[in-house]
Amino acid sequence: MATMTLRQPASSGPPKGLLWLLLGLVALLSLLPSLRLLVSALLDWQQGSSSSLWRVLSNPTTWTALYHSLYTSGLGTLLSLLLGGLFAFCLALTNIRLKQVWVFLFMLPMMIPPQVTALSWLQLFGPSSILLNSLGIAPSFGSANPLYSPEGIALLLGIQHAPLVFLALRTQLQCLPKEQIEAARLNGASLWRVLIDIVLPLCRTALWAGAAIAFVSALGNFGIPAMLGIPISYFVLPIQIYQSLSSFGPSMLSDVAALSVLMGVLAIGIVSLQGYLQRRHALPLIGMAGRALDFQLGRWRLAAELLLGAVLAAILLAPLLALIATSLVPTLGVPLTARTLTFNAYHAMLESGSATWRALSNSLLLSVSAALVLMLLSLPLAWLLVRFPARPLRWLHSAIDIPYTLPGVVLAIACILLFARPLPIIGISLSGTLLIIFFAYLARFLTVCLKPLHNSMLQLDPAMEEAASLAGANFSQRLRHIVLPLLAPAAFAGALLVFLTAVNELTVSALLWSAGKETLGVVIFNLDESGDKVLASAISVMVVALVALVMLMLSGLGRYLPKGVIPWQN
Repeated sequence: MATMTLRQPASSGPPKGLLWLLLGLVALLSLLPSLRLLVSALLDWQQGSSSSLWRVLSNPTTWTALYHSLYTSGLGTLLSLLLGGLFAFCLALTNIRLKQVWVFLFMLPMMIPPQVTALSWLQLFGPSSILLNSLGIAPSFGSANPLYSPEGIALLLGIQHAPLVFLALRTQLQCLPKEQIEAARLNGASLWRVLIDIVLPLCRTALWAGAAIAFVSALGNFGIPAMLGIPISYFVLPIQIYQSLSSFGPSMLSDVAALSVLMGVLAIGIVSLQGYLQRRHALPLIGMAGRALDFQLGRWRLAAELLLGAVLAAILLAPLLALIATSLVPTLGVPLTARTLTFNAYHAMLESGSATWRALSNSLLLSVSAALVLMLLSLPLAWLLVRFPARPLRWLHSAIDIPYTLPGVVLAIACILLFARPLPIIGISLSGTLLIIFFAYLARFLTVCLKPLHNSMLQLDPAMEEAASLAGANFSQRLRHIVLPLLAPAAFAGALLVFLTAVNELTVSALLWSAGKETLGVVIFNLDESGDKVLASAISVMVVALVALVMLMLSGLGRYLPKGVIPWQN
């Protein structure tokens, strides 16, 4: 049996009660929902041909939704590879100017909620586009919006998840062996030949990793396929689960559980395949992390910068301008002019007692509470994981990633199954309350908050804690006076990352919300479905401004944090 070994004297360790409390909380958040879904699947499997899993697998609509998911996610992944690869190669290998600005702007689409991305693009194209009508170039009335199509879904999935490919590839590019590549250049190899014969083969594992992450993220994306697919009855697996959950039939819950198991197995299988390929074809690099090759583009540098600027204008600036224009008119179909400009949508958004105000309050309450609770949980947990290198804790550390790896709809169904009945002993039901969404947020975003703290803890020299322990300081004193002050910037960054991802979340809350318990993402989705696109656009503009503000705050913390904590910084 593995025993916990500590680099400090045994008497200076944490109280056993705190240790078991932390381990119990982490196991509750990370393992219990997944285990509940797994138990439901195993019990259902034993029923043979009468099981809901068999019923779902024999239903043609399941295979149609699976094909739609694979088609849109696969096509979107190809686009993510193209965009992410372009920006990674240009920003990591060349002498492009203002690299941090380019990275920040390219990362922004990933931080914007998918339903806002879908809404902004819908307002950019089609005959009802306020921006195109104001410019006099809108398509004729009655023309179809090209985004209402499988290819439109794939386009937005590719743009949304291209930063994931960029992050995976940039890290590998910064570790390339600079001397060998410069030797190839001195021997007459062109930049194109270096990229094809040296850089791409050395980065293939990073490309696989980025493609797998982008594919799984696209597979579990709810907002984009819902807003672009439901109007044309084009259902992917998350939408199929959402529609099944709305059927209220006698076998509804078992059917959606079976669909969730199918989706979870598919996601875990793709991640496992990527891990196998990465281990099998791993190429350890000897370059220094953060040491860019910095190929000199010469007269081509301006052309490269114009290309990157054009891409960002197309995927970020134009949709946001369309979204802002739509939020400033009284109704759809009215061109934006000095006479028609109005802020009525923003006034309606901020009216007390409105659904929008209630959703904003709910989202802020959930996201701030989740950020604070996870920060308080992650601080001692990061200390335990680093100072106690025991096998059970390493297993638990790996288990923390499970709720984040699984698609959001799968985690939502697991929470529904887990809390379908009132809690034992106290007899309180969480179904239909904010508490079930709060629990799902804690489970899903624990790893988001823990990673910055874990990275910072790895860099802390234990000598200060050992000296304090020898001087008679107990566990609580060392934690309060040594560890907490040094980890404070990373803890704040982790809390901001949780807030940033939770305040706009839709995939989980879309299946868990009830009347009066809406979140911002749900309200935007519902307003778009009901046709109130002006108010939906105003809320979306506020969401984008909030996201950009939090990202700027995180960027300001960058100088106090270890490398890699802020995704868009080197």
